[in-house]
Amino acid sequence: MYSYDLLETGCYYLVKENEDSPITLIKVAVASDHCLFIQRFDEPMETGWKLKKDSLHDIIECLSDEMVKEWETHYKSNQDAFYEEDDDE
Repeated sequence: MYSYDLLETGCYYLVKENEDSPITLIKVAVASDHCLFIQRFDEPMETGWKLKKDSLHDIIECLSDEMVKEWETHYKSNQDAFYEEDDDE
C-alpha cells in the first residue's frame, strides 16, 4: 500500500486505488499542507480532494513528459470526436 503523500504536484500517474479497481490516470494539480487536489482522467473527468494519508493500492508509474504529450494528443483527439458527434444531433 502507498499513500497520496508520495505523489508530486504537476505529475501524471497511473494508479490503482484498490486491488480490484481499474488502472486510472491521475494528475496532482494542487497540494496543501494536508491534502492534494487530484484530477482523474476517467470518462467523465473527475476532480476532488484527497488526504495525503489516504491509501493507494499501487502507484504503477509516473509518466514522462514525452508520454504525457503523446497521451494528450490522443485524449484531445477523442474528446473532439465525442463533441463533434453531439453537435450533429
